[in-house]
This record gives sequence, C-alpha cells and structure tokens, in this order.
Amino acid sequence: MRSIWNGAISFGLVSIPIKLVNATESHAVSFRQIHTEDGGRIRYRKVCELEDREVTQAEIGKAYEDADGSMIPITDEDLSQLPIPTARTIEIVAFVPEDRIDPLQMGSAYYLAASGAPAAKPYTLLREALKRSNRVAIAKFALRGRERLGMLRVVGDAIAMHGLLWPDEVRAPEGVAPEGGVTVRDQELDLADALMDILGEIDLDDLHDEYREAVEEVVAAKASGERPPEAREEAAPGKVLDLMAALESSVRAARESRDGEGAGPAEGAGPAEEAEVRSLPQRKTSSRRTPKETGGKKSASTAAKKTAAKKAEPRKSTAKSTSTAKSTSTAKSTSTAAKKTAAKGTAKKTAARSAAGSGDKGGARNTPRKTASRRRSA
Repeated sequence: MRSIWNGAISFGLVSIPIKLVNATESHAVSFRQIHTEDGGRIRYRKVCELEDREVTQAEIGKAYEDADGSMIPITDEDLSQLPIPTARTIEIVAFVPEDRIDPLQMGSAYYLAASGAPAAKPYTLLREALKRSNRVAIAKFALRGRERLGMLRVVGDAIAMHGLLWPDEVRAPEGVAPEGGVTVRDQELDLADALMDILGEIDLDDLHDEYREAVEEVVAAKASGERPPEAREEAAPGKVLDLMAALESSVRAARESRDGEGAGPAEGAGPAEEAEVRSLPQRKTSSRRTPKETGGKKSASTAAKKTAAKKAEPRKSTAKSTSTAKSTSTAKSTSTAAKKTAAKGTAKKTAARSAAGSGDKGGARNTPRKTASRRRSA
C-alpha cells in the first residue's frame, strides 16, 4: 500500500518512525461529464480571471480570502515556519478508555506502518501497551495543511489511527428530536423488542452495496449493446395502520420469514401488502358515550353482584343447616340434661319418702316400749 504521509509517533521520549497508509477505499462507480450531443468529454480548465488564460499547475498558489473579498497570499514557506510540533509528528497527548470517544467525532481511518527495522521494537512496544491497558491513545498530527486530532488503537497486529473532529466541530442535536411529549406504551415496547429479537444479528461481511451492483449491471449491458435491466415496480401504498398494528404485522412477517426461509407464500394467500405507518389522531370522548359506558359499568357490577349472590347462596344454606344442626343438638342435649335433672329430683323425692316411711315405722315401734316401761314403773 502506498503511504500518504511520513513522520514519527512521539511516545514520551520514544520516537517511532512510521508511514501513514489509507485503511479504507471507495468502490463507488464514478462517472465523467460528457457533451450529450456528440459524447465529447467535458473538462475543467484552470483559468486566471485577470488575464483570461489557462494557467499551469506550477503557476498556482494558495491564498486566504478576507471578509471584504481581498486575497491574502500564503506560501508553503509561511506554513512550514508555523510553531506546530505536529508538522511531521503524531504526538500522543493522553490515553483514555475507548468508550470515551463519541462516534460522531470519528472520521477517516489510517494504518500506521513501521518505517524500517529500527521502528519495529518501539512500534511493538506501543502496540502491546495499548492492548494490555485496554485504552486508546489520543494524539495530534498535521495533515494537508491543518492540525488534526486522532485516536490510535490496535487492529490485529497493526496500529490504526482514526481522524477525529475537534469537539467544537460536532453540532448539538438541537431541534432534531420530536417536539412535545410523546408517550410510548409498554405493549409497543414489547413488540419492538420482539421484532429486534426475531431479526437478531447479522455478519457485516454479508452486507454489500446493491446500488453499485445494479449500476454495474446497467454499464455492462450498455457496453455489450444489450437492453439495460428494467427497474423494479414500486409497490402501491398499503393500508393506513396505526403504530401498534404495524409492529404486530412486522413481528408476524419477520417470524414467518425466519421460520420458513426460502418457502413460498401459503396456499390461498394473496400478495403481501405493504403498510404505511401513520400516527392516528387521538379519539375524542363524546358525552354520548358516557351513558353507554356507565350502563356497561352498571351491567358489569350487576352481573358481579348476581355472581357473588349465587356464590353466596350455598354458603347461606350451609350456614342454615349448620345452625339448625347446632340448635337441634343443643335442644337434644338440653332435653337430656332436663330428663337427667328430673330423674335426679325424682330419686331424691323417692329417697325422702322412703326415709320418712322408715321413720314412722320406728316411731310406732318405740311407743309400746315407752308404754310398757310406764306400766312397769306403775
């Protein structure tokens, strides 16, 4: 790979000679401008406005345009004498965790290649230090006439550098988010989570530029004198659905696609209709619906009361039977006790009578004895 910049990494007092190599490449199909009448190339020529003539590259310099439109010439000599230590050096200024870098700041990516055998040992030292610390290096460097910010990280066995925007070059997202309070229901979040789970993950290596492939097909067809492939017909707008219905349809379609991948549509099923998602306006609650809702509540409460009454009836009968049984058993026990008490009273009376009877007999017996004694004494 061809290097686009030569310099060194400044790691404290350690200097590592490196070469800067582009880490990415563009595969976009490029076009030339032509004259449609005869197919001639349209070229841009560099013309001096004052002399009205074309100038060569050696005659072209750079200048800064002032606010009033006047040009202030700036030479390469002026720029080379700037007091910037990063003119030919990538100066590491800090080491931070990778999640501290906002992806919005990331720009072009480069590989840093060790320049020569003497750079192998310090290059490997920096790479292994970055690996073990699980951090990235923040550095400053100058490229294409301006100082830039960079992030150094390990990619495989190499050190890569991402150009970073300065923090004040990243705009705040003001006026981007929807205005006003938007409420998302838990059911909608659950469906969104289900859709994300069904879609799952994907290997990024499987993704490709379908637009570029289509353009290449058109170019190849026209180059061989064939008719270019026809464009696909756009599907007609589908039915207007609310967000909830669109999520449910998406989950159902994704699940069917994953379950029967490669299978055709079910028998009797018509062509799938694409749904256009639109937020439906909130329905206004009219006063006419209030009696219906109230009636519904009354009927519901009445039904609930009837159900509760039905459920309570067995309990009442059970309670009645229980109380009847209790009262019957109590009456029986009471009558038994009364009988026992009466029997005891009768027994006592009988004993008293018998005792009285025995007393009378004893008195009759004693009387003659007394009379006899009186007779004897006389």
